[in-house]
Amino acid sequence: MATSKDREEPTGGEQSSAEASGPAVEEQRAAGGEAPESGEVEQTAETPEGGTRLSPTRERSGMFGVRGSGDTSGFGGLKLPGYAPAPAERPYGGWFDELADELAESLDRRGVARSAVRQITIDRGEITFYVERERIAEVCRALRDEPELRFELLSGVSGVDYTAPDGAAVHQPLHVVYHLLSMTWRRRIRLEVALDPADPHLPSVVSIYPTADWHERETWDMFGVIFDGHPALTRILMPDDWAGHPQRKDYPLGGIPVEYKGAEIPPPDERRAYS
Repeated sequence: MATSKDREEPTGGEQSSAEASGPAVEEQRAAGGEAPESGEVEQTAETPEGGTRLSPTRERSGMFGVRGSGDTSGFGGLKLPGYAPAPAERPYGGWFDELADELAESLDRRGVARSAVRQITIDRGEITFYVERERIAEVCRALRDEPELRFELLSGVSGVDYTAPDGAAVHQPLHVVYHLLSMTWRRRIRLEVALDPADPHLPSVVSIYPTADWHERETWDMFGVIFDGHPALTRILMPDDWAGHPQRKDYPLGGIPVEYKGAEIPPPDERRAYS
């Protein structure tokens, strides 16, 4: 089993804030945004045959559970509340407190305000640092170079759009997520930056983590995030002249019509029911 660098506590152990991540936890659960605690994931009900069956605790609609529609494609839309864990409270548990302190001290030594880390969340046994977009490169450099941190590898950069499907206002719904690995101390952490879709700029970290090159290109291609300073920010999946970013919530789910042997096949969300 992997252990923390003092070799006294397993890195995969239960964290104090893993199930209740801060003072807003009740509101979070009331909104349906938190995974149920152990024993609450499924409920049992008796069947007519006298046995039991499992049923989900939360109502789902859309995608492959779509109802009341002839949409057999699954493009009805997944309608679940967005999940945003509340800020964690100290003690975080395990090596998380030590890591947070070491990062704060390294930022002090580098002349970077501690406010560069806007929030720390412990959820499902994992730690996430929410970082100001202007400071993401400086925070990454500290995490890579400080001997007590040594997060040498950026294993991925990805995006997510939390825009509400009903059009409700969401503050900075466009997020960029960085997954870092310390091979020295056998630790994994996550950084997250929130952006406004009207101003989706943030600094590139390619000069710090070369593995970010294609990951940032894909995040630009799919979500429209502009990584300032990237050496070649071009599309990587879609054609160069493609309009829009397919994984943004404002992008039409049905895609585009397809021509085949002289006939035009409409996108899935415009097709009629097959029954």
